[in-house]
Amino acid sequence: MASISRRRAGFQAQVRRKGFPTASRLFRTLKDAQIWARQIESALDQGLILHQAEASRYTLGDILERYASEISPSHKGHRNEQICISALRRDPIAQFRMALLSSQILAQWRDRRLQNVSGSTVNRELNLISAAINVARKEWGILLVNPVPLIRRPSHNRPRTRRLEDDEERRLLAALSAAPRAINGQFSPTCTNHWIRPLVILAIETGMRQGELLNLKWIHIDLNSGLMFLPETKNGESRTVPLSTTARDLLRSLPRSIDGRIFPVSKNAVLQAFVRACRRGGINDLRFHDLRHEAISRFFERGLSVMEVASISGHKTLSMLKRYTHLSAKKLVMKLA
Repeated sequence: MASISRRRAGFQAQVRRKGFPTASRLFRTLKDAQIWARQIESALDQGLILHQAEASRYTLGDILERYASEISPSHKGHRNEQICISALRRDPIAQFRMALLSSQILAQWRDRRLQNVSGSTVNRELNLISAAINVARKEWGILLVNPVPLIRRPSHNRPRTRRLEDDEERRLLAALSAAPRAINGQFSPTCTNHWIRPLVILAIETGMRQGELLNLKWIHIDLNSGLMFLPETKNGESRTVPLSTTARDLLRSLPRSIDGRIFPVSKNAVLQAFVRACRRGGINDLRFHDLRHEAISRFFERGLSVMEVASISGHKTLSMLKRYTHLSAKKLVMKLA
């Protein structure tokens, strides 16, 4: 049976049940105390609580470590998850025993993290902590409660609206091109990785994600029909992307790699080459993913419908597609004229 009493520092919630130790915790608000009490009673009803001493054996770091080894490898974005888990396990919060991990402790961690990273990053980390705790509650039977839903979430970052401006596309491609030999016999600073320029062009022509481009194989492309099949995408579904004339001509000009990949380069190599090219071209605050924004916005400017663009980009909802759409005001003026 749950009871809540008023204290100077807030509200104290207690849950008593025969055969189990009394669970008690202090909260700042009555609502938090009621939510916690309901979660404890629900966990007792479902048999999720073995004993408070059981939960005291594990730290948050222990839970995250087991989640990383047993659950995360089956996820599509497991590499990023593993990086995030490693960072969380190095944080002092990982040393807290699960029986002592409260919403107040998490709120203090949240505020501390927000001094160094964005709200979106903190929300992703909170989602990961919550997922690990829920698995432990439901499948491992060692947790009392998940405190993550009790704390206030920080605001997400504003979506980027960056598009290629003026002659930035020309300067970017020029910085990625092989430079001719100068009069003194030396070459000007340029990109030595000849795969990056066609990769950038194809990103602008198709609106594909960087990971999708790097996973492309020749067996998935039919240049005669102008179609490219993506068997695996970020949202877990396959899709077919139509190729423009520029994209088809570009693909026909590329040499074939022995491993069957169209772009046999690593993500890190693309990052470094892209950053250096932007620096050489005098282009500020441009990321490779912004090319996807550029491509999708151009699709709409060419007159494609929402459903047509969604079938190319792979977006499932209009709200997500809208985040990647930033139409040029100058071109809209021309249409109105």
